Amino acid sequence: MRSDRGLALAAAPMLLLLALPLVGLLAGAQPAAWSSAWEHPLWAPALGLSLRTSVMSVLVIMVLGTPAAWWLSQRDRHPAWQAVVDLPMVLPPAVIGLALLVSMSPDGLLGGASGWVFSTGAVVLAQVVVAAPFYLSPACAAFRRVDVELVWVARSLGLDPVRAFFKVTLPLAAPGLLVGVGMAWARALGEFGATIFVAGNLPGVSQTMPLAIYTVMESSLSVALSLAIALVLCALAVLGLLRALARAWGVS
Repeated sequence: MRSDRGLALAAAPMLLLLALPLVGLLAGAQPAAWSSAWEHPLWAPALGLSLRTSVMSVLVIMVLGTPAAWWLSQRDRHPAWQAVVDLPMVLPPAVIGLALLVSMSPDGLLGGASGWVFSTGAVVLAQVVVAAPFYLSPACAAFRRVDVELVWVARSLGLDPVRAFFKVTLPLAAPGLLVGVGMAWARALGEFGATIFVAGNLPGVSQTMPLAIYTVMESSLSVALSLAIALVLCALAVLGLLRALARAWGVS
């Protein structure tokens, strides 16, 4: 019992620091401003855009990232590519956004996509680049935990490599992939820095919920806090659903 109390006391400072932003939001938001937040003209378009683009981003990440994660997980033979995957997690989002903006300029590497700048497509691109590592890392770990002998048994029974992947490897790795989906979705939903550089802050086009909160804060802090709480509740609801699915699969 004493050791448990000691561990709880040791854990308390970090847990309190992590809880501080949410407590600060709840303490600072005024209930009287909540109705103003729901009636604000930026509220519904920004939330709808955030949900649409983040879901699109996660779908892109799953489709492109799953085979990439499987490839990266094979015998740790790609350290250079692993560094490429990890780099967006340590770079400031503003740097990523600036790099994407330069790449998509008429003279940049992706000059043919210059029409995407300051568009909804640019929002999705920024979210994919920033959030993909949060899917790839858990996905790689999940594929590494798959028992290779089970795959070879499936191959010995006549399954080709592609069918063995979809019928054996993918189902066994699915719980870990679901964890990555939740992490990537949360990161995409909250993306701010890269988005504002490459997509701008255009209402109805590229103004996601974080950008709307930033815009509203210039005129009313209380309304901005109410919008922030709404975004937190939305994120918690979806993450709670994903965690429930993960627990059903036996992932804590």
